[in-house]
Amino acid sequence: MSGLEPRLDPWGQTTPLECIDTPQGQLSCGDRVRLRPRGGADILDLELAGRVGVVEAIERDYDDQVHLAVVLEDDPGRDLGLERQPGHRFFFRLSEVELLR
Repeated sequence: MSGLEPRLDPWGQTTPLECIDTPQGQLSCGDRVRLRPRGGADILDLELAGRVGVVEAIERDYDDQVHLAVVLEDDPGRDLGLERQPGHRFFFRLSEVELLR
């Protein structure tokens, strides 16, 4: 099992990262990103296209894929997303976000 608090990763399938290098530059937790879902995304992802969020977590899964947990800046329930509650955190790949500086 990973060193994460058990309620966050009960099966030890992810590795938390503080930052990661991308073609756009270094991406860190707390950075602002514009969401750019890939083609074939589901309806919720398409609704989020173009919105701005804050990277709450960067995680590498057991398949060595990196995923970003993003909380929307304008979400009235943003505090719930920061507490890792479902429905207020959205997951995207690195290729689906534009780093805002």
